[in-house]
Amino acid sequence: MKIVISNRSSVPIYEQIKEQVKAAIFAGQLVEDDMLPSIRGLAKDLKVSVITTTRAYQDLEAEGFVINVQGRGCFVLPRNVELARENALHKIEQALQAAVTAAKNEKISKDEVLERLLILWEED
Repeated sequence: MKIVISNRSSVPIYEQIKEQVKAAIFAGQLVEDDMLPSIRGLAKDLKVSVITTTRAYQDLEAEGFVINVQGRGCFVLPRNVELARENALHKIEQALQAAVTAAKNEKISKDEVLERLLILWEED
């Protein structure tokens, strides 16, 4: 797993780290019992403060994605099926919102959008 941060983003660095770890878990790149890089190691690699990586890992633990085992490291917890479903629904809602906005901007009817959605749904 490679984490890339952007200093130009309006998203705080700890949030960028957290979201990329979550994305890797949802994508199956990180699985149960995988060990994350150490807090200090990740901070050094990303050239950020240890406080920043600590915050990202604490948030991940609070959200139920990882567990920090004192003296051993931070490990990925078993995948929460309901959490994965919620994440997928959120991504779908974002994509659909973009489609609705584009359709309204171009005066495309709801029926035309629904027709295309059904066609896409039926494709292999």
